[in-house]
Parts: sequence; structure tokens; C-alpha cells
Amino acid sequence: MKTKLQMSLMIGVAAAAAVFLTGCATSGMGDAPPSHNRPETSLSAEARAALAKLTADVPAAASLAQGARGILVFPGVTKGGFIVGAFHGEGVMFKQGKVHGYYDTGGASYGLQAGLQNYGYALFFMSDSALQYVDNTDGWEIGMGPSIVIVDAGMGKNLTSTTAKKDVYGFIFDQKGLMAGIGLQGSKIVRVDR
Repeated sequence: MKTKLQMSLMIGVAAAAAVFLTGCATSGMGDAPPSHNRPETSLSAEARAALAKLTADVPAAASLAQGARGILVFPGVTKGGFIVGAFHGEGVMFKQGKVHGYYDTGGASYGLQAGLQNYGYALFFMSDSALQYVDNTDGWEIGMGPSIVIVDAGMGKNLTSTTAKKDVYGFIFDQKGLMAGIGLQGSKIVRVDR
């Protein structure tokens, strides 16, 4: 019985990885060279609207936006799974209010999970070194590279641009659907050409 469960789990992980990697290959993850002042698209308009709503609703986000070197916004990430899960979303990096580049985020997981959820997240890059790290890598995984702090409601009440001392601050917003838990650890982020 245990061997059957292990085999089922391995097949599920392999299937989720294949679906994720197929999505990476067809979306061109990692193909884009760094570029500046990219044109506006429907994705950048959606990301800009999500950032405007976030900064209007969350004072800590508005405060951090004033001193951020760059803000990476993923307005819609979809996560789903049953034992084996995967997630994917598209985002935009803004520097000084202008589109700096387009990014994909994604990953796979396994464990006790079931459901489907949509959410967005924004990463506020507070240091030049953190922003350079993102610009100079072909892709990075949250948890590796610059230190990131996920801001919750309690922390957000006392956070200002003068008290913010970490490289990157993250906000998760607009959660819809049912799925146990949400986190950014292990999210792979890659620059793409759009």
C-alpha cells in the first residue's frame, strides 16, 4: 500500500513538473535581455492598477513605494493542486514609475494540499544591490538571493520607508479561492520577453 502511494506521488510530481516546464518553454522564460522603458501592455496596465489599489489600501505599501528602487508586481497568480500543486503568474517591474521589464513566476509543490486559488503579490526593492541582483540573473528563487520580508497586517502598521531596513518587502493581495496556505518561498522569478 505504501509503495502504491509513493508511486502515485512520484507520478503526480513528474506530471506537475512536466506541465510547469512546458509552460516555461512556451512562455519564453529566461529569453529576454535586460531592457529599459518597455512599452505599456495590458499586463502592465493591470499591474499598475493593482499597485495603485495596494498603495491606496495599505499605508505601509504606499510608504515603501516612495523609497523603492523598483517594484515588481504580479497582479494575478493562479495556484492549484491536489497533493501535487503548481502555480504561475505574469508580472511587471516598475522603476521610477516606468515599465522596466516583464517577468514570470511559477513553481511546483507536493504535500497535503487541495484547492484552487488566485492572488497577487508585489515586491518592493529597497536597495540598489537587490535590484541589481534581479537585473543580473537569468532567474532567481525567493529564499535565495536578496532577503525578503513578507509584510502582514501587524507589521505593516509600524513600517515606513525610514524603518524599512531589509532589501525587499513583499505584500500578498487579492486572495480568492480555497487553498490551505499561501507563501512565496520557492517561487521562481524569471525575466521574459513580451
